[in-house]
Amino acid sequence: MGPETVGGGAGAADAADGAVDLRALYDASGAREILEQLDRELVGLVPVKRRIREISSLLLVERARREVGLSHEAPTLHMSFTGNPGTGKTTVAHRMADLLHRLGYIRRGQLVSVTRDDLVGQYIGHTAPKTKEILKKAMGGVLFIDEAYYLYRSENERDYGQESIEILLQVMENQREDLVVILAGYADRMDHFFSANPGFRSRIAHHIEFPDYRDEELISIARTMLERQNYRLSEAAEDALQEYVALRRAQPHFANARSIRNALDRARLRQANRLFQADAGPLNAAELSTLDEADIRASRVFSGGLGGAGREATAAAPADPEAPPDSEAPPDPGAGS
Repeated sequence: MGPETVGGGAGAADAADGAVDLRALYDASGAREILEQLDRELVGLVPVKRRIREISSLLLVERARREVGLSHEAPTLHMSFTGNPGTGKTTVAHRMADLLHRLGYIRRGQLVSVTRDDLVGQYIGHTAPKTKEILKKAMGGVLFIDEAYYLYRSENERDYGQESIEILLQVMENQREDLVVILAGYADRMDHFFSANPGFRSRIAHHIEFPDYRDEELISIARTMLERQNYRLSEAAEDALQEYVALRRAQPHFANARSIRNALDRARLRQANRLFQADAGPLNAAELSTLDEADIRASRVFSGGLGGAGREATAAAPADPEAPPDSEAPPDPGAGS
């Protein structure tokens, strides 16, 4: 599984004097392509991208050391991604899988994304087979465990999550050269999880914090989402969306880019209903692709969302004013899940 399994490219290593051209190795490995893709896909997240580049540099140097015959140990690559929903953790995990594969640190560039339900059984003897089956599926690549803290439920002595944790810890230690595990979730809950399960903390080499998006970054993400679907905001609609972002951030269950994606989906629904109800005859492309101010302001976020005027109606309502929350979604260049 060493770097020799991935083409080093001509000129990366000079056999005559044992020197390695890091820049040539970087270009030949395909790492540049992955990092540039990450820049294109995700708005902002400067500290996250910086850490990914630092890890990439470390792995490139480690690979160069192996190529010139220097002693080395396989680096520990297990990671922790902490941050609020919709901040790009799943997208970055996918790109990390690609990067580790290109650099020769995993056999396959696949990412297997799971939650507690995929690992923990409902009765005695059920958990071990479930966990081992997932590990078998992920072996050679990256296992991404979202909301990993749900594996551990200290309040329930009969919970089977501890059995899954013990299996994971053993594999993370004994097969760390053939599997990278990324644990993800809210920062405070992950801290508690690591405190209760110190074996995980000791096996995690890289802790990466994902900041919330700034308002202007969320507007940029919204534009990208709409452009990809051949939609646009009118000037008044963009002003309304800026107000929406500021209001939505202050209300419960804000999920960064995921909340923006949900809001735009609802706005498109309102636009379609508005156009149909208007029955104004043939519509041109501009009319079919423009979201107006009313399509944004119809959201109950403007009337208080979950914290204000709509409170009495929220007992059976989804947590998000625009849509029910979900777990980390597959990579969406705009949503930054």
